[in-house]
Amino acid sequence: MKLFKLLPVLAIGLLLSCGEDQDDVAQPSTPNLIIKLKFDPTQERLGNLGEPVSVGFGNAAQSPFIRKMSANYIEFTPSATTALGNGEIIFNGDETTIGGDLAINFENAVFAGDNETFITLPLNDVAAGSYNWVRVSLAYQEGDIDILVDNQNITGTLASFVGYNTYITSFNLNESTIAVNSNKSQGFWAFEALGFTSQGQAPAGATTVPNPLFNSSPIPQGSCVVTGEFLNALNITGNETQDITVTLSFSTNNSFEWTEVNLDGKYEPNAGEQVVDMGLRGLIPSVSN
Repeated sequence: MKLFKLLPVLAIGLLLSCGEDQDDVAQPSTPNLIIKLKFDPTQERLGNLGEPVSVGFGNAAQSPFIRKMSANYIEFTPSATTALGNGEIIFNGDETTIGGDLAINFENAVFAGDNETFITLPLNDVAAGSYNWVRVSLAYQEGDIDILVDNQNITGTLASFVGYNTYITSFNLNESTIAVNSNKSQGFWAFEALGFTSQGQAPAGATTVPNPLFNSSPIPQGSCVVTGEFLNALNITGNETQDITVTLSFSTNNSFEWTEVNLDGKYEPNAGEQVVDMGLRGLIPSVSN
């Protein structure tokens, strides 16, 4: 009789045990699309039409050491004739009208440094297809540049706001707080060295934005949408089981450019040398698993 009384208890125990075993079984994870950034001072220096260019006559330039960057828009496109906005938009940054006109909300911007991950999203959020081009709307760059002051070579940090329009409350530059509380158009910059800060505005529309598809897929002036062609097409089937990493390599080759007063190839703001361009000089995207 005792045996028959134990049978229901044993059966319940076995059912519970099976349930626990099922819970312990690892569920398949969803593969991700990972977007990483890279900054290369040796990458080809391009102009607005995606053509190789040298530093402008009467100007000088240097390759800054980029510490971090922010983008406001990323789009994959299948062909050279795909119009801006008609591809697969995988990222849109936060925007606001607090400062008046629509602007990038710098307070909620996403940042990444060299060889760091900018965004990660599930691959099943990206439409299946073969993508040959990528468009990236740049918003902000921060990095080190060299200047000459009173015959002394000094390294300082430059913050470059290259987006179409940016609403800025304040930001920290090497422990120095710079208050703005307004919209700033493309080309606004701030500089810090030895605890001292300065601000300025590069000429409107002067920021270089390489677009090799200038004739087939133009972009609005001032949008800072840099276009690059994949070394090998990005193919998404919808049946992926592993992550896909897309690395966006930006050319910093002499990307900080100024007008020369003293023809010595050194940036001397006290001599009246003016910043004319801060735009990154090309984009090469690549794919790895």
